[in-house]
Amino acid sequence: MNWETIIGLEVHVQLLTKTKAFCRCPNRYGDEPNTNICPTCLGLPGALPVPNRAVVEQAVRLSLAVGATVHEKSIWARKNYFYPDLTKGYQISQFDRPLATGGFLPVRLADGTIKRVGITRLHLEEDAGKSSHGEGADAAYSLIDFNRCGVPLVEIVSEPDLRSPEEAAAYLKTLRQLVVRLGVCDGNMEQGSLRCDANVSVRPIGETALRTRTEIKNVNSFKFVKQALEFEAQRHIAVYESGGRIRQETLLFDSARGETFSMRSKEEAHDYRYFPEPDMPPLIVEAAAVQRAKSELPELPWEMNERFEKQYGLTPYDVGVLTEDPDTAAFYEQVAALADPKLAANWVMGDLTALWKEREIGAAASPVTPAALAELIRLIAGGSISGKIAKDVLAAMAAGEGSPGEIVAKRGLTQISDSSSLEPMIEEVLKNNPKQLDQYKSGKTGLFGFFVGQIMKQTKGQANPQLVNDLLKKKLDG
Repeated sequence: MNWETIIGLEVHVQLLTKTKAFCRCPNRYGDEPNTNICPTCLGLPGALPVPNRAVVEQAVRLSLAVGATVHEKSIWARKNYFYPDLTKGYQISQFDRPLATGGFLPVRLADGTIKRVGITRLHLEEDAGKSSHGEGADAAYSLIDFNRCGVPLVEIVSEPDLRSPEEAAAYLKTLRQLVVRLGVCDGNMEQGSLRCDANVSVRPIGETALRTRTEIKNVNSFKFVKQALEFEAQRHIAVYESGGRIRQETLLFDSARGETFSMRSKEEAHDYRYFPEPDMPPLIVEAAAVQRAKSELPELPWEMNERFEKQYGLTPYDVGVLTEDPDTAAFYEQVAALADPKLAANWVMGDLTALWKEREIGAAASPVTPAALAELIRLIAGGSISGKIAKDVLAAMAAGEGSPGEIVAKRGLTQISDSSSLEPMIEEVLKNNPKQLDQYKSGKTGLFGFFVGQIMKQTKGQANPQLVNDLLKKKLDG
């Protein structure tokens, strides 16, 4: 039997506000445990929550970017459940009256087609704390850091429109690109700023009804999302084909073993005993505020991708790499305004990105400025230096030795593009390698590259490669 995989994602986006969702504690990752806490985010008796305006503004911004309808009135709700790191015993969230509904995310798939993945809802909620577990000298122990309690989240629930783990990973990448572009989240999946709960089921191809699904909780990388969904879909198929049935449950993914394992039976909405938050009135977002936020939206990732392809003549792959990070995209555009766009793309994606990774920095902290890289590209395009020499010049630029022109002049790296200078060198190389010359004339034309290499070695890489090829071919054919 041929099976079809049905996938829907619930993505938690941690918002980039200075303070938490309902109190003034800092919203900051990496501080000493239990230092960014107060009676409100700990849920102590008598402490009342107050919504953070910046949280609502960022959530509205994200909702509009995916074309969702932002509702004038939404309701805060209490979602009741017990976690050791959830001190209140409930989470302030939204249930039947969310902030926004509808919309879609345009996702570019591997074959270049665009798939519109529907959005069911976007709602606001607060995060729980963080538990860590380990083995002590005498016994197992658990530690709880409440710093994350009350950190603002937007949960984005997709329609079950995804049909493969690859599509799910592409959707998640597109969403990450969007939230980073909007400035509402840093997109750091390792730190939990972007987390994904993946719902998966399978059905025979041609069947229209949805079968029982399972949920894989808190997957924090594109790779693991793909692996977890692949494993779980195959598990469903194996169960059905052996005559069994799937139990609705929440699972965790063991990345070391590449397997899912059961966490708990899957809760339905009524298990959480949702009811309106009594300490806060309904959230009102006025139409004027929505219109203002809509007018202030930046160029969205898919709009930028289309423009890069048309304006700079780049491939979809090049565009995907260059626009993944807003700082890299801005850096590239500054270079492309001053030099050949395709060469600019190759250098930014290649040698410059390698330099940034080596130094563990991003485009914003690049030691090579866009103007300097553009100058280097112009030197290559104009025939002043070869691509090989340019790599050495780039390294010198990164080390602070000056501009490309200064480095080339100081080191005497100007490319030799004078036929009268290269012809005697070619004669000498052919004279010093009579055996290879005879073999070439006997039909072993693959030795052409050997001669080119010898000439480039003799000129210390400064000969114009194209001119060397032309002159050498003319000499050998003659």
